[in-house]
Amino acid sequence: MNFHVTGLNHTTAPVEVRERLAFAPERLADAVAGLRNAEGLLETMVLSTCNRVEITATADDACDARDRIETFLSVYHNVERDWLRPYLYHFTGTDAIRHLFRVAASLDSMVVGEPQILGQLKSAYETARTAGTLSSTLESILTSAFRVAKRVRTETEIGQSAVSVSYAAVELARQIFGSLDHRKVLLIGAGKMSELAARHLARAGASDITVTNRSPAKASSMAEIFNARTVPYESFHTALNNSDVVITSSGAPHFVLTCESMRPVVHARKGRPMFLIDIAVPRNIEPSVNSLDGIFLYDIDDMQKVVESNMLVRQAEAEEAERIISEEVARMMQRLQQRGAAPLIVSLQQQLEATRLAEMERMRARLAPLTPEQRELIDVLTRGILNKIAHGPISELRRLAASPDGADGLEALRRAFRLDGNDTK
Repeated sequence: MNFHVTGLNHTTAPVEVRERLAFAPERLADAVAGLRNAEGLLETMVLSTCNRVEITATADDACDARDRIETFLSVYHNVERDWLRPYLYHFTGTDAIRHLFRVAASLDSMVVGEPQILGQLKSAYETARTAGTLSSTLESILTSAFRVAKRVRTETEIGQSAVSVSYAAVELARQIFGSLDHRKVLLIGAGKMSELAARHLARAGASDITVTNRSPAKASSMAEIFNARTVPYESFHTALNNSDVVITSSGAPHFVLTCESMRPVVHARKGRPMFLIDIAVPRNIEPSVNSLDGIFLYDIDDMQKVVESNMLVRQAEAEEAERIISEEVARMMQRLQQRGAAPLIVSLQQQLEATRLAEMERMRARLAPLTPEQRELIDVLTRGILNKIAHGPISELRRLAASPDGADGLEALRRAFRLDGNDTK
């Protein structure tokens, strides 16, 4: 049995290709089941996200898994194989396990350390399990991948530092206030950046959020998502006095907050600090606002510097994560080899026992009638001889199964003894 991963991601295929090969969530279970019907594929799972489409499978030794998977993708998505093939990568054996572990630990993501991929992988696993396309081998590898991802998160800080502008903004606010619990937040603008910032704010504990936007419908839509309030865009200045954190991402072509308009706010707050984050381009807040007492103003360039610094931190942590993964891949391969050695050992023992019984039966007619005690003695004698003969090969099988490089040796012994058990790869 062999383990395979075939797919494409953000580094091998542009978004228009990834979109064309994506699997609709409502059709994923049928796709997984259909894939398993391909001749020679034993277990299957499909992972489909905005940045990757991957098919994970186990296959029997005679199966050309890459050909089967490419054919399935071509037929399912109605694309030519010659068009599809340049975008695909294919891993098998140790390389496939390493790739899967790196994906689970977010080392193969567009943003190294992002946590979403692990949840997406677990969802793909549940879909395959429900569809009945997993059994012991693939299930064991996948559950190990989840454990490896947890170990990477626990033993490194790869996911601790902010690597998006909106996340960095919220982290800075938390550093200034210590906690965002009970802090009042005003979002000026209801676009994608504001929505991302609101999600990070909610995770950080902020629950008192107000949204304003030139389009009341957009403001209401985002407010509904985060259980927030809205305030008319024309009068949002009235909410500034009680706002501890203000995040602006409006598309206005001019400053919506100026030094002059913020002076009364500073006076009304009576020394209470106020954190302003301007992630709009062009900027929404006049830079001179930062000169006012109690005002902490950061713009998108400030956020980008934080992101770049944190990316360097994540890259350093990724090196430690790679070490953990190498260690876990070796451990997984050893377990699979040990599992592969078991049928070989059983097959060898059965083969020798069958030979012993056949020879005893062949010689029975040439022997004088034996007493039960004599028959028992011969049985014990011949069994003991075979056990001594088998001891060496069985010990070698177990040694090879425990060795990271033992797969070739297991295969050689299988062929030498002409054994039926062949799940050694």
